[in-house]
Amino acid sequence: MSLTVRAFRSSDAKAVADVRRAVAPFLICTPQSVAWEAVNAPAAQHFQILVAELDGRLIGAAKTGLVHDSTLPGQAVANPMVHPAHRGHGAGRALLAAAEERLAALGATRISAWVGDDGRSPEFAERNGYRRSRTSRFLRLDLARTPLPPLPDRLPPGVELRTAADFGADPHPLYVLDAEATCDEPGDMPSDAMSYEDWLTSTWEHPDIDLGLTTVAVVDGEPAAFSAVAADGLGRCSSAMTGSKRAFRGRGLAKLAKLRALHEARAAGCTEAFTGNDATNAPMLAINRAFGYQPYATEWRCLRDLKDELPGTRPSANGQDESSRDIRKPV
Repeated sequence: MSLTVRAFRSSDAKAVADVRRAVAPFLICTPQSVAWEAVNAPAAQHFQILVAELDGRLIGAAKTGLVHDSTLPGQAVANPMVHPAHRGHGAGRALLAAAEERLAALGATRISAWVGDDGRSPEFAERNGYRRSRTSRFLRLDLARTPLPPLPDRLPPGVELRTAADFGADPHPLYVLDAEATCDEPGDMPSDAMSYEDWLTSTWEHPDIDLGLTTVAVVDGEPAAFSAVAADGLGRCSSAMTGSKRAFRGRGLAKLAKLRALHEARAAGCTEAFTGNDATNAPMLAINRAFGYQPYATEWRCLRDLKDELPGTRPSANGQDESSRDIRKPV
């Protein structure tokens, strides 16, 4: 058998999406978004998809790139995925080696990778010099069979629920809201340098983000909380981010926005919804359980330091739902 690793071509989009759905069905991924990311990623990210072929058949892929929207320098991501039906041929190791070589040449000092807690992937990462850092819990909601809590008959004084599409003439207020919520996400590196231009590309214009289902809680005219929704057109949706501005936390607005988004998604024909949270994010995990979400999968973030210095990690923030970051950031 002949195994090769090469750069992504536009004709690979469907095969790459098929691999991602087979490996991580809890992440929304479409051929359109794969092709779009390959073309529209910010230049500073140096984004590239690598693909593995076995006897000419695409069996794996890896997203690679620098973390350009963080003040912590030298951070990079390599996420190799190999179709479960074609493991054991060395494709994962070949993809990882090619990704590491590429990222090291770009000046990366630390590489992170998400791997499923499937009994073999974390051990694969450790054999290749990575250490386990933190876990993310993915949950699934059967929208077709699970009753949702009802929406309140009355909203709190001054509160309105709108869609992201309502801000089409000027989405900048949503960027301000998203950037503040994202900055407080739990993680191994801060996401504190996202420019408006990059946000427009990576979030607002992303083909999997449904602006009509994405819900915004507005207080006296100011966007205060939101729940972004990604959908694949196949009946599946996912929370791409849920959060609120610091000044409005503790008022249940993010929970309200997410509940409205779920009702709208079900009305639009979605039959299952996914969400994900850092394992330390107890407040958002509790909200999701109250909505009827059930445990579905766990992923480990694994880290490999290419230099001796290891930056510290940050504690969890309250009430931020950081699922499906694969959508929001091309890596």
